Amino acid sequence: MKLPLRLPLAAFGLLGFLSNCATTVTEKEKPSVTSMPVAAARPDSTGAAATATDARVATPAAEPGTASATAPATAGSADLPAEMAGAPATAAPNTPSAEVASATRAKEKKMTAADYRQMLESADSRLKTSPRDPAALLQRAKAKSYLKQYKEAIPDYTAAIKYQRNNPDAYYNRGVNRLMMKQYKAAATDFSGALKYRPDDKESFFGRGVAKMQMYQYKPAVVDFTRAIQLDSAYADAWEYRGISYSSFDKLSEARRDLERAAKLNPDAEKSLKRYVGNDGREPIKAAPVAKPGTGYHPRPGYHKPATTTPTTPPAQ
Repeated sequence: MKLPLRLPLAAFGLLGFLSNCATTVTEKEKPSVTSMPVAAARPDSTGAAATATDARVATPAAEPGTASATAPATAGSADLPAEMAGAPATAAPNTPSAEVASATRAKEKKMTAADYRQMLESADSRLKTSPRDPAALLQRAKAKSYLKQYKEAIPDYTAAIKYQRNNPDAYYNRGVNRLMMKQYKAAATDFSGALKYRPDDKESFFGRGVAKMQMYQYKPAVVDFTRAIQLDSAYADAWEYRGISYSSFDKLSEARRDLERAAKLNPDAEKSLKRYVGNDGREPIKAAPVAKPGTGYHPRPGYHKPATTTPTTPPAQ
């Protein structure tokens, strides 16, 4: 039986999406996800700060062919959105800090559908008199995303960026929206744009890591999850997803370490620990191969495990 994967909600403060479940991974498998909204940092994504030992363990040696895990992880110009060409080098005035932005995402996640519709109506009203207001355009785009109108939200995000090209929130939210549309390369590019103007945003690192996982780029994803952990050592989802990424290219001891840490911070991660590590978490195991990759985008980079038994032929009558 195919089992869908549960994606952590921590990275996605924009929508309140992403669902729950997990399965096995190999480097040749493709994450499988259902189109569900994204959620703000879930309550169990934070916890007591890691010890000094935990913090040291959180920084892996850079994998061959990847950037140093401790080096600034913002992308080069080739990896930034085209709209950023000629954009100001600094963030827009009054840009909230990463901490404030994360709190805002968490608050918005708790709103109701009626609240999102009111948010949409308010933005529409402002845009009638000020059609180029980037704040109103971003508000309307976010409202549409929360209401799962992902395709309809893209023009508003793009217009908001056109009129304010140095707003990290516009890039971040468009990145999440694109994740939901399975546009993983474009999503990763948008998260890079957000990080250019807010380089300490753990959720942008996490979102970019998820996008890379969806494109089989597990080693680069480890680098992004590591940066998220360095910014918040109690970021349970980043520990969990880094562990899953490690398991995809046979770094089994590292996978076990990260998944054990994730389970301590968030009991829900125990499911991934048991699925990716054998004997109830006591021994690392190699993930089972699959016949062909799963498709679609799932909250937790999802994979499908093949059936372990073969149907028997019924006896002749």
